[in-house]
Amino acid sequence: MNDEDIEEQAANGELRARLAELKVEHHDLDACVDALAAKPQPDQIQIARLKKKKLLLKYIIARLEDQLTPDIIA
Repeated sequence: MNDEDIEEQAANGELRARLAELKVEHHDLDACVDALAAKPQPDQIQIARLKKKKLLLKYIIARLEDQLTPDIIA
């Protein structure tokens, strides 16, 4: 293994760790939205803000997953 391979593996490890954190955060936001929606008088503005944040996290997660997926030249 050369230095570039080691650096690439380290970077991939960092990306995978960040990806795992973001997925947990996305799941937590989902649970929070569900809990707020279950209230008798839910705060629709807060729910909308949380949903926007969830959508942003979903976008970031997709971008990180794309970075981790190797390009296959057919």
